[in-house]
Amino acid sequence: MSCPICGKASDPKYRPFCSKRCADVDLARWLNNSYVISGDIAEEEERAPEGVEGRDGPLH
Repeated sequence: MSCPICGKASDPKYRPFCSKRCADVDLARWLNNSYVISGDIAEEEERAPEGVEGRDGPLH
């Protein structure tokens, strides 16, 4: 299996990555919202009826 960040052979210690650096690069991408799952869910949430509340309060 190759590292999904740089393509080198993965290291069992950091699997599926080859090093801590590549693992950290991947984590940073997740934390910066660089990875996105496309779909209609966000559009449906934007169109929620008035008065519908999410777990953090109203969806406005």
